[in-house]
Amino acid sequence: MTGTTPSDRRPADGSPVARVCVDVALPHLDRPFDYLVPAGLADDAVPGVRVKVRFAGQLVDGWLLERVDSSAHDGRLAYLEKVVSPEPVLAPEVARLARAVADRYAGNLADVLRLAVPPRHARVEKEPRADPARADPAPHGAAGVDPRGWRDYPAGPAFLTALADGRAPRAVWSALAGEDWAARYADAVAATLAGGRGAVVVVADARDLDRLDAALTTLLGPGRHVTLSAALGPARRYRAFLAARRGDVPVVIGTRAAMFAPVDRLGLVAIWDDGDDLHAEPRAPYPHAREVLLTRARLVDAAALVGGWTRTAEGQLLVETGWAREVVADRATLRARTPAIAPTGDDPQLARDPGAATARLPSLAWTTARDTLRADAPVLVQVPRRGYLPSVSCADCRTPARCPHCAGPLALRAADAPPACRWCGRVTAAYACPQCGGRRLRAAVTGARRTAEELGRAFPGVPVRTSGRDEVLTTVPGGAALVIATPGAEPVADGGYGAVLLLDSWALLTRADLRAGEEALRRWLSAAALARPGPAGGKVVVVADGALAPVQALLRWDPGWFAARELAERRELGFPPAVKMASVTGGAEAVADLLAQARLPDGAEVLGPVPADEDRERMLVRVPRSRAAALAGALHTAAGVRSARRAAEPVRLQVDPLALF
Repeated sequence: MTGTTPSDRRPADGSPVARVCVDVALPHLDRPFDYLVPAGLADDAVPGVRVKVRFAGQLVDGWLLERVDSSAHDGRLAYLEKVVSPEPVLAPEVARLARAVADRYAGNLADVLRLAVPPRHARVEKEPRADPARADPAPHGAAGVDPRGWRDYPAGPAFLTALADGRAPRAVWSALAGEDWAARYADAVAATLAGGRGAVVVVADARDLDRLDAALTTLLGPGRHVTLSAALGPARRYRAFLAARRGDVPVVIGTRAAMFAPVDRLGLVAIWDDGDDLHAEPRAPYPHAREVLLTRARLVDAAALVGGWTRTAEGQLLVETGWAREVVADRATLRARTPAIAPTGDDPQLARDPGAATARLPSLAWTTARDTLRADAPVLVQVPRRGYLPSVSCADCRTPARCPHCAGPLALRAADAPPACRWCGRVTAAYACPQCGGRRLRAAVTGARRTAEELGRAFPGVPVRTSGRDEVLTTVPGGAALVIATPGAEPVADGGYGAVLLLDSWALLTRADLRAGEEALRRWLSAAALARPGPAGGKVVVVADGALAPVQALLRWDPGWFAARELAERRELGFPPAVKMASVTGGAEAVADLLAQARLPDGAEVLGPVPADEDRERMLVRVPRSRAAALAGALHTAAGVRSARRAAEPVRLQVDPLALF
């Protein structure tokens, strides 16, 4: 390890006290600790550097937050042991943001800083710096901004003008079908740079990141932005992080790893498809990228852009509270850009095809695919599950087939494969139903591979391509072909798809999840957006009842209406985001102990317990939004009491969890 160690133990002459966030994940130690700065480290021990300190008799890592003249601690202060690197990796703005995020999610500052600052790579720090002169934002004003791509949205050009003028507009954008969303985000970034400020843009996955990267390179030229993603590897990720921290580039894009990216003069934070669950961090304190970015916008008075094909209830709340303005197209433009969308479960269709209510591929979907293929255009088929038959049941009594060893669900991986458990992997060749003794199995859920096999037989001679976890296609040619894809893996077709078939809608709509309808609409719109416009022959068929609210929103291409409806229902029922809710998960005694220690705010409701995984239980605590900070503080304090007592059984705290059931 390289770094600087003190040559003597004299305190530094100026500001000799360093306040350090010690990298210890214990709630009762979530506060800065004061250390003396040795004279030999005075020059290197600047705010933002990594340090080594003695804590509880051990040498531990930490971040130096600030230097002050004196300490409120009456006892003797220990000295900093080492400055790991003189590189100030923790920007002051990011340190303030990390503290705000930790407080919001009832977490520890050290846990958030671990997410915000990537691990050090010493060799990268020693590399020569790129020329930063060409990467500085150059203010040119609104005259240098081209709003052509945003003119389909009445409020779009004004949004770009405000960015170019250095103001802080906030927008919730619903993209039109076929929209080049990456180009529109590049326009917003260019306008921000024209106003002399930088930008951070977060997307859900590597495919979206590659698309945005290409759009920014085309518009801004090379060297004006970097990408931040955990998939880059330690060296490339740290190199990109340092380029942003040193001010060599004014724009950072990436997956959720970029939500804390240090950008000078931050003027815009943006997120695409905020309803994707990949935006939720799986590590404590489990922050969501959307909420982190909106917190940044508030702290530094930056603009915010929340965009997607659909709109989440959280996005609708921003609009209804006046925090942001919606950016949507007028109805005439919407009709010209949207494909023709039809359900298979409405009354006229059932009159023509009585089997449509139960058929997996009703006649309307089959004839649409046939006519599109005859017109030499590709057909996209969205299937909610990957695999062959990822869920099977008894053919006689329809009881779900479970593993006799662990009770996990049985699945078929191929036509000639025996059933195997999806949890433990054990093969159950001689399966017998425990209810009726039957030995025959039928499909409960059909996966992408089986769908490709079935459609290949239905349309012989037509190329069949699959896109899913094993191989995700980015683009496909524009000729006749069947493209079977799972949600999120749909490739872009040259010239757009002639038809999009949305199968097995019940698998999305019947999930025991608060966001089932919202997630179904998000997946459908993401696929339907790849179809050609209706005037150009583009068609979408959804195998669902047209009376259902998510299907109605799809038919009208009106995600704002559905989001408003969802938010109104959640207000009535008392569910997020209309209220603040926290989940407390652990053993029954540990959960009860933590809640007994918590001084919950007035108006708090405790719901549960309900079973969780691995013999644990979950309790939910609900408060009005105005009491959110008090709830997070009470839970964090209670967790600190338990950690100070060295409670053996851990408890998991999550504020605003994505899944409540």
